Amino acid sequence: MSRWRPPAPSSTAIVTREGFEKLKAELDHLWHTLRPEVVKALAAAAAEGDRSENAEYTYRKKQLGEIDRRVRYLSKRIPLLKVAEGAPADRGTVFFGASVELENVDSGEAVRYRIVGPDETDARRGWISVDSPLARALLKKKLDDEFEAELPAGRTRFAVIAVDYTFDYPRSG
Repeated sequence: MSRWRPPAPSSTAIVTREGFEKLKAELDHLWHTLRPEVVKALAAAAAEGDRSENAEYTYRKKQLGEIDRRVRYLSKRIPLLKVAEGAPADRGTVFFGASVELENVDSGEAVRYRIVGPDETDARRGWISVDSPLARALLKKKLDDEFEAELPAGRTRFAVIAVDYTFDYPRSG
């Protein structure tokens, strides 16, 4: 049995201005604040002697590896990202960055989502990736359009009941 796996499909390299700034701030924080602290703690743990039974040393090495992995990812990803700014001319059609309110045709339940880049998704806030099946099915739909999306729970019919491009961005840390 082979260990080879096909490469994962690459995610769309698009992001909102807020998402871009958040990623840059994360990279800056990791590189200039968190990494130096962990390196100091790692050096202190290494100075304690026998490293084979030193849990603090092992933990800090693992933590440093995770930070370096994230720094490498962000350093490669950020230059590739294209920042999408402003609303499109046709504000009644769903494009990247739109907040949409959908009604499940079968249950009548209303849900609200915002279509964002894969690097800034947040399920609690209702921010879904432009690469998700729901967002793919939703793109270029207009107000009052009905469409179907293949979701994990099965095929679901939705109606677009609101499209909005103005946002009140809550500041989060």
